[in-house]
Amino acid sequence: MATKRSIFEDVGEGAKPAPVPAGGLIDGRKGARGAIRLWLVAIFLLVAAMIVVGGMTRLSDAGLSITEWKPVTGAIPPMNDAAWGVEFDKYKATPQFALMNSQMTLEEFKSIFWWEWGHRQLGRLIGLVWAVGFVAFLLARKIPAGWTGRLFGLGVLGGAQGAIGWWMVSSGLTGSMVSVASYRLAIHLGIAFIILGLSAWYVLLLGRSETELMQARRAGERKLKGMGAGLMHLAFVQVLLGALVAGIDAGRAFPTWPDMNGSFFPADAFYVPEGGLWRAFFENPGLVQFNHRMVGYLLFAFGIGAYFAARKSPYLTTRRAFLAVAVMLLAQVTLGIFTALTGAHVHVAITHQIGAVILWVLILRARHMAIYPVQGSIREGTA
Repeated sequence: MATKRSIFEDVGEGAKPAPVPAGGLIDGRKGARGAIRLWLVAIFLLVAAMIVVGGMTRLSDAGLSITEWKPVTGAIPPMNDAAWGVEFDKYKATPQFALMNSQMTLEEFKSIFWWEWGHRQLGRLIGLVWAVGFVAFLLARKIPAGWTGRLFGLGVLGGAQGAIGWWMVSSGLTGSMVSVASYRLAIHLGIAFIILGLSAWYVLLLGRSETELMQARRAGERKLKGMGAGLMHLAFVQVLLGALVAGIDAGRAFPTWPDMNGSFFPADAFYVPEGGLWRAFFENPGLVQFNHRMVGYLLFAFGIGAYFAARKSPYLTTRRAFLAVAVMLLAQVTLGIFTALTGAHVHVAITHQIGAVILWVLILRARHMAIYPVQGSIREGTA
């Protein structure tokens, strides 16, 4: 016969406590997400600085001032007059000195040497920051589940970037070249933007737990995700085209807008001194700059279209993310026009390159918000 229970008796009183589910079934090993995120922010900032210094190195024609690749011993600059003389003599053996800078003094050489040395030193610092951080988190077993390969991959890309940098520089040390090969410069800059983008993406992912990301993904907006991917790929192509423009100084060849020295399509756009027609897409200043302009217009139009599509999103953070992209696109197009009108004046041109970095990150952030929207609250005014 069942025992009578008081109506005031707690339902669970006297009963065995229900088992508490074990946590971490989704998150796995959580690790030091916050600390790793800060470490990645440091890497991101260093890579962004390296892109800017690399741009200044190219604009000042300093990239060929160091003619050897010494990853370790090259960190020590010339310390006396004799050492400076040796470095200067090595530079004098390059085509750039013979064909363009034969009147250069030692003091003028020092000014371009420091740009290239600083660029390479930043690369060493990035590698050191990555290595120390990765090994420390790995030994402490603080890397979240599923993240070891991602973080190791960043280091692999960084190492490859150093080798690609030397491959680029070596193209301008022989023959009649007075600068590096433009296509190698584009590859070098493209890898830098990939590293920058991955760092930013990982920072965004580590800002929330795996459980939160999984729940947010269920509410993701497929159309905006696709448009974000389109913007990302188109922006990357534009970065590569910008590198081709910088590589052959095409930005100084047509200082007019909206026309190109009086024409919509430049005359002799497919002319190259030697080689096949395909070389014009890399070596003809008119065609290279025309392609950069046209893709810029296309990117701007597509970005505005994505913004209007995002206005229908129910999530405030997503709407604001795509608005930020649209505003930055307008600023970047304006900077591009001024870069052309000033004949790629060094300050305007480097500001344009900084704008590309900002735009790249904003596009990645908008795509992230489309995939992992942030649930807002009507009461808090965030919906």
